[in-house]
Amino acid sequence: MALAINVKRTKLHHRSIQCEGFKREDGLWDIEAYLTDQRSYDCSYDPEHRGGLIRAGENVHNMRVRLTLDLDFMIHDALAISDETPFPICFQAAQVMPRLIGLRMGKGWLKEVRERISTEVSCTHLIDLLTPIANTAYQTMHTALEERAAQRKREDKNFTRKKLGILDTCIALASDGEVVKRQWPEFYTGAKNAD
Repeated sequence: MALAINVKRTKLHHRSIQCEGFKREDGLWDIEAYLTDQRSYDCSYDPEHRGGLIRAGENVHNMRVRLTLDLDFMIHDALAISDETPFPICFQAAQVMPRLIGLRMGKGWLKEVRERISTEVSCTHLIDLLTPIANTAYQTMHTALEERAAQRKREDKNFTRKKLGILDTCIALASDGEVVKRQWPEFYTGAKNAD
């Protein structure tokens, strides 16, 4: 269902972010994000770059980030490419992404990203792609994570799974809700006898 439009308007900007997740032959996972920005009007950022003009419909930004992860969300490789940017210096920001290697995604990890990659050497748009990459990583690896937990439980009856990071992040995954009661009863916090 489309959003209702009650007043005439003119589209000025279009941003597209696409994310994809891949399982690799070596047991690692590649998570990729692509960002493009276009304007509906001609604009100029730098008189020396791109002929001094970015025409309507051309990409202002065209960027990609790929993180290679294991099932513990440890980053094994990080690559970024900026094919189109508004300023020539922007291309340099992609070169610092390998500083993320060895970092583990999880609660508060974006703070550590900023400690490793300061704003003086980074690109806002490349760093912004890390949030949808993290979300896509979980979606991509969810089945493998559940299978690993089940395998550990079969191998060790005393295995206790730590609370899932996705719990209590939305209405569906509330610890006291029906989804958690059904899918992860060990983390259910609602009334135990309610039916």
